[in-house]
Amino acid sequence: MNLRLAAAALALVLPLGGCAVAAVGAAGAVGLAAAKDKTLGESVDDTTASTEIKTKLLAESLNRFGEVDVEVNNGLVLLSGRVDDPTDRVQAEGIAWTSSRVMDVANEIKIEPAGGFMANMSDELISSRVRARLIGSSTVKSLNYNIETYDGVVYLMGTARTADELKRAAEEASVVGGVRQVVSYVRIRELVQRPAAPTTQAAPSYNPTPSPTYGTESDAELLGVSY
Repeated sequence: MNLRLAAAALALVLPLGGCAVAAVGAAGAVGLAAAKDKTLGESVDDTTASTEIKTKLLAESLNRFGEVDVEVNNGLVLLSGRVDDPTDRVQAEGIAWTSSRVMDVANEIKIEPAGGFMANMSDELISSRVRARLIGSSTVKSLNYNIETYDGVVYLMGTARTADELKRAAEEASVVGGVRQVVSYVRIRELVQRPAAPTTQAAPSYNPTPSPTYGTESDAELLGVSY
């Protein structure tokens, strides 16, 4: 995995931002960007990058990259899914880097045979249930999160307003049936805006169970955090 972004807390993912902007048109996109604490330009850039990378992957080979999922948030590309060969995994990441809008690539692609329709449907169901829990939470701004699930592992992307909100979002995801692990690539807004003086803050680190345990990490080094 390549993670070259400057020190920031990266986390959470919900497949809503890019596709939604493309579907609702200009007027709706403006409202969506405002609701998501994200500018219209940032939303359009992420959507364009995601579409560009997926199109290039499928053009290269539908058979080899047909089960590779692409999510982009704030210039960070998350590649998940499966390929048959390690060289395909490397090539998929190389293709992702060809987009001029990409700032970083997190390669979570697994090397294994195609999962088939039922496996993919099970992951989609988990994503839908996680999304529903975030929408139902009074402490989580669900529109700021993207969700991708592969083989029971939930990947969260987006922007959390606070570290406490990120912890709550990960907790909500962890208790959904079928979730084996929660991996966070969410940026915490309060940490990004904080002055550069070094600080230490409690951060979530727990297993996906109804009674998680917590640990402490440097808030400037939370890159690809697993829960």
